[in-house]
Amino acid sequence: MENSMIFSKEYKDFGTITIRPFEVVTDSTFLHSWVTKEYAVFWGMQNATLEEVKDEYIKLSTPEDYDVFVGMYNNEPAFVMERYNPKKDIIKDFYKAKDSDCGVHIIVAPPKTPKVANFTWFMFQSIMDFVFTNPVIDRILVEPDIRNKKMFALCQRIGFRLGEVIELPHKTAQIAYLTKANYQQKIQSFSPSKRSSMNTLDNVVSPQQSTQHIQPKVWQQANTLLVKKALCEFSHELLIQPEIIEELENNYNHYRVLADNKEISYEFIAKPMALNHFLIDEKSIKKYVNGTPETLDAIYFIKEFRKVLGIADEKMPVYLEEIISTLYGSAFKITKGNPTAKELATADFQTIEQSMTEGHPGFVANNGRIGFDSTDYRSYAPEAGNSFSLLWLAGHKSKAVYAAIETLPYEKLIQQELDADTIAKFNVIITEKGHSPKDYLFLPIHPWQWFNKLANIFAPEVAKGDLICLGYSPDQYLAQQSIRTLFNTTNLQKFYTKSALSILNMGFMRGLPLYYLGTAPKMAVWLEDVLYNDPYLKENGFRMLSEIGSVSYVNPYFEEFGPHNDYNKMLASLWRESPYSVVKENQKPITMAALLHIDHHGNALVPEMIKDSGISIDDWIRKYLKAYLSPMVHCFYYYDLVFMPHGENIILVLEDNIPAYALLKDITEEACILSPDVELPEHLKRMYAPVPEDVKLLSIFTDMFDGFFRFLAPILEEHANYSETRFWELVAENVREYQEQFPQLATKFEKYDLFADDFKLSCLNRLQLNNHKQMIDLDDPVALLQFAGDLTNPLAQFKTQEA
Repeated sequence: MENSMIFSKEYKDFGTITIRPFEVVTDSTFLHSWVTKEYAVFWGMQNATLEEVKDEYIKLSTPEDYDVFVGMYNNEPAFVMERYNPKKDIIKDFYKAKDSDCGVHIIVAPPKTPKVANFTWFMFQSIMDFVFTNPVIDRILVEPDIRNKKMFALCQRIGFRLGEVIELPHKTAQIAYLTKANYQQKIQSFSPSKRSSMNTLDNVVSPQQSTQHIQPKVWQQANTLLVKKALCEFSHELLIQPEIIEELENNYNHYRVLADNKEISYEFIAKPMALNHFLIDEKSIKKYVNGTPETLDAIYFIKEFRKVLGIADEKMPVYLEEIISTLYGSAFKITKGNPTAKELATADFQTIEQSMTEGHPGFVANNGRIGFDSTDYRSYAPEAGNSFSLLWLAGHKSKAVYAAIETLPYEKLIQQELDADTIAKFNVIITEKGHSPKDYLFLPIHPWQWFNKLANIFAPEVAKGDLICLGYSPDQYLAQQSIRTLFNTTNLQKFYTKSALSILNMGFMRGLPLYYLGTAPKMAVWLEDVLYNDPYLKENGFRMLSEIGSVSYVNPYFEEFGPHNDYNKMLASLWRESPYSVVKENQKPITMAALLHIDHHGNALVPEMIKDSGISIDDWIRKYLKAYLSPMVHCFYYYDLVFMPHGENIILVLEDNIPAYALLKDITEEACILSPDVELPEHLKRMYAPVPEDVKLLSIFTDMFDGFFRFLAPILEEHANYSETRFWELVAENVREYQEQFPQLATKFEKYDLFADDFKLSCLNRLQLNNHKQMIDLDDPVALLQFAGDLTNPLAQFKTQEA
């Protein structure tokens, strides 16, 4: 490449950036101060002396096809860029290099205090502008260390597309490409003041940066929010019983609750809502010790109520770890700078997915993820917004099991999920180890699972050659709210991949048992045959995102310990249909959990969506209930079939921000038939659950009314001035309309009465407090349920209006 003249460009609202050749003698001094800092760990020169830096850059500047430049801003060095010809570099052995390619390496100056807004964005923009001044260059490539999440986030913001994961002599890297056309399109449409869906500009995890978001005010805010939730949910489950000490205006009351030690008390102002729910004013929450105000601390809160919460001493430390991890995640979400509620109202599926802040609305410790370290958190947590590649293994067919619908044989699925070059590369690896590819099945796995569990626990299988690590595939995935469910961002039509992830989160080790995966595709076919031919559901639009394929590896050392042993669930994945295989061009999918989202300014998302829809709140809720409640009611009454339709398990499909229909996921372990009279195929007999009569309707009362509507109605009242009573009136209207349409089910409506005066209170936190490693028995879903009294049914007040 020819040496370039000095480049200079003025950027609006930022200033002028110039680029000049690197001068080894003078510039090595500042570069040495950069590369030896913690943030530059991936530059690979942290222990270099000044003379070693000079020697290295004399070598780099010598070849004809390698240039080094310095970017200047405000008369100070802002970045160093190395520009090279990939066809004359080792990188050429790992991809198909073109004459129009240009490779770059970039290191940006250490951040200053105070930070310059959008500094890194403009540095990167100037580098791309500079490189593309050469008319021969049509594509820029970078190959960062695969751990360098900050670089990937920046590259994707500016338009790079991620490509191959490669093994260079000094690092595992991933190539990313930026074409001139894609860059020009991106630069026209992107505002540097708005974060992209990557949302992770400060994501190189050094020891200091792993706690960068743990700031005193932020930590206090996170603690206040969690104490607020604990007061609400523990009161809801009758674990604590606040007393009214003063009645206030507008149905609000001043409450007090005493800890185990009666010298410690908490006071707050709240409005009692339906289903024993408190709408708490978080600013009103106060803690007193002997009448003296104390700082709110969620961890101490749990310890102060340990007796009434019933936490055994041996379980308390683990529960506290989950509480602390929840606080850690909450602080990160507060500081990361999500889009506002108004911006999210028109955002895309994955931007909304990674902007959620609440987690499960009912669980207090809902973000445990025990097993993740602070680097893992930023790499794999949905709120971090980092995409990553899947690792693939080859499992010998004597131990690997593939199951799928008949129309999806193994070869067809693999050819859909992997490109021909990747398949060929994987087969070469198997062959070079002295084995035949035809004797193996490919298994996609979460990278964390390999490094933290499988490489160690499955080492005997690797030694035998029954398990072979093949490396990364090129597609990029984003973790969904359910964390082990991964969405393909490279090709939206490709399947979700759900991979075993052996972290402890909300009372479960998140594995995948062969016991369920083997029958998942058959269950999908049976359910589709039943439900997709149903006229009511066809008109409603309801669909499932079926789990149509799975692959598992049986570890013979642990097989005898039963299907639900954690070690038997470590190496498995399933493939689920993508929402984009269903939604039309004018439709947008969103996680239903988004309807409960409150942004960092305290504004709710759902009112903004309703405003944007252009219809009334009444009409919007009617559409929503038709999409969500109606198909679940129909499945229960018409087919004795129930699912677990909580916020993360429902993808709501919108047209112009108006609910059109719902997509249900996570079916394999959660779909149940409640009646022994339903004829099930022999291989699906496990779907039948012998549930007591007075518990059957809890699939709607608990999972939908108490588990979701209890939170949605107060949000509408607080943020949209929409009466909670009116919300429940529309729920009653929806149920009555269904009953009027199916008079032949009148006996069932009476037996399982959605207008009953009350229903059993099934308690989620009591489950977790009772057993933090396995809250329920998957083979007997009722056996371990924790009940505590009854809840007044908010539909009971509308019973007299039944037709």
